[in-house]
Amino acid sequence: MRQPGPEAKGAMIGFGDVHQRAHVYRALIEGLAYALQEGRQRLERRNGVKMQCLRVSGGGSQSAQILQLTANVFNLPVERPHTSETSALGAAIGAMVGLGRFANYAEALAAMSHLGERFLPEPAVAAQYQRLYREVYLKMYRQLKPLYQKIREITGYPR
Repeated sequence: MRQPGPEAKGAMIGFGDVHQRAHVYRALIEGLAYALQEGRQRLERRNGVKMQCLRVSGGGSQSAQILQLTANVFNLPVERPHTSETSALGAAIGAMVGLGRFANYAEALAAMSHLGERFLPEPAVAAQYQRLYREVYLKMYRQLKPLYQKIREITGYPR
């Protein structure tokens, strides 16, 4: 059975009167990181290979705070390349190999790309994220599923 089911919705829990707009944004980023962590664990179980490090590119890689949060949620080092535009870089590498400027992709990659920054997990913060992931995040859907189903029943969304 596929989880979450089609009735699932997003949810934020744990907010109090001390929380502000920035906390909502952070909660969204944490939720995305937890969902990616869940996917990571599925991949590791399926493939029998443990991830040792994450490489992040694109828009989210431009934020040091997001990358540090990701290192803490995954409890792994997170690396970003020297540029967030890795799709364009990959196309340029392919073009340079195709034009014969480099003998192969490994040579082009070594000449045209390098590591930008590395973010290491902070042990105390990572431990807290691990507990929240195990003791709260992984249990949320099961606890909220009856409410999601009721919302779907009342509103017809999603069909």
